[in-house]
Amino acid sequence: MEWGYLKEIKHSFGYLYPKTTDFIFAVIGEELGFVIAGAVILLYVILITKAIHVAKTAKNDLGSYIAIGIAGIFFFHMIENIGMTMGLLPITGIPLPFVSYGGSSLLTNLILIAILLNISGRRQKALFVE
Repeated sequence: MEWGYLKEIKHSFGYLYPKTTDFIFAVIGEELGFVIAGAVILLYVILITKAIHVAKTAKNDLGSYIAIGIAGIFFFHMIENIGMTMGLLPITGIPLPFVSYGGSSLLTNLILIAILLNISGRRQKALFVE
């Protein structure tokens, strides 16, 4: 038996059935290792922290509520997917944002990021006002 990149063990023997959607974090951990799996978690923590910062510095309360809701969505999806991959939470089919295979999930996450960028852009004053 060979070990290494693209020489999968868990998902090639049928232990992880929906490997491109539900258990993508297990495939990342198996194929790329602990460092890359930790980097994926770190990127999600940075994304959620930036969304909370946008919520704190929003111009009005509505923008703040929307931004903290988006941060909550990303947090819940990250915790649920990684928790079900590790066997700590029940398997529900929640996708890992920006990583799981699926067009509707990716489109929804990109729309959420666009809303966050819009809230963030409206909090600053314009530099060139005539």
